Amino acid sequence: MRAPLTNQEKQTLMRLAREALLACVTGRRLPPLELKSVPERLGSLGATFVTLTRRGALRGCIGALQAQIPLAEDVRQHAVAAALDDFRFPPVQPDELDQIEIEVSVLTEPEPLRYEGPEDLIRRLSPGVDGVILTSGAHRATFLPQVWEKVPDAELFLEMLCEKAGLPAGAWREGHLQVSTYQVESIHETEVHPT
Repeated sequence: MRAPLTNQEKQTLMRLAREALLACVTGRRLPPLELKSVPERLGSLGATFVTLTRRGALRGCIGALQAQIPLAEDVRQHAVAAALDDFRFPPVQPDELDQIEIEVSVLTEPEPLRYEGPEDLIRRLSPGVDGVILTSGAHRATFLPQVWEKVPDAELFLEMLCEKAGLPAGAWREGHLQVSTYQVESIHETEVHPT
């Protein structure tokens, strides 16, 4: 795990996410990001998920599992996508903006998890720590580590993840699915304070 983000880096990521959210929901064009204007680390490649909640309920969540663009730009793009493109929800409307809270999850590189059968898979997972990716052919889905807070039972967690991937709930018991894990550094808007 790399060194935690500094308070300044967290503030910058949260500001970029909020600016992107405001721009896209109010129909304004997001200006190009000047990488020279952000802390150096945020200009390096990074993968994030941006989660939007409204009064504690999920309002949108979209991200990437692999780092392909600068971390700062990744956050901006996923803030826009979470607001407008999460198929589970209608696009965020301007009158909701003051009720939307933002959480940014910065991901580590996913690592394949080797296991022998369903019991071994359960033993090798770290609830509350691991984000999990399940893959079977064209089926793929992930749960961020934060999902463990709502679903602490590993068997139920895997069943729900199989269903999210479009597989039968018990697929994790019957076949040898590809499993990868990753960790996140989670930044919640309410926890980032100006220095």
